[in-house]
Amino acid sequence: MTLTAKPAENGTHEKLLLTPDEAAQQLSVCPKSLWSLTAPRGPIKCVRLGRSVRYSVDALREFIAQQSQA
Repeated sequence: MTLTAKPAENGTHEKLLLTPDEAAQQLSVCPKSLWSLTAPRGPIKCVRLGRSVRYSVDALREFIAQQSQA
């Protein structure tokens, strides 16, 4: 199975998975705050690849949508 990113408006490909630092930056929080929001402690789901933790762009968007409704 191959995952490909949708091309962004500027012709580059959007990243599907972000590092914890990148995800924290996108949410404007520190990495420690992001970790406290990460499942199972919090609502943001992460993807584990071996010992690495990544966050899907869709999971971050879903979290933002949930926060806007609250």
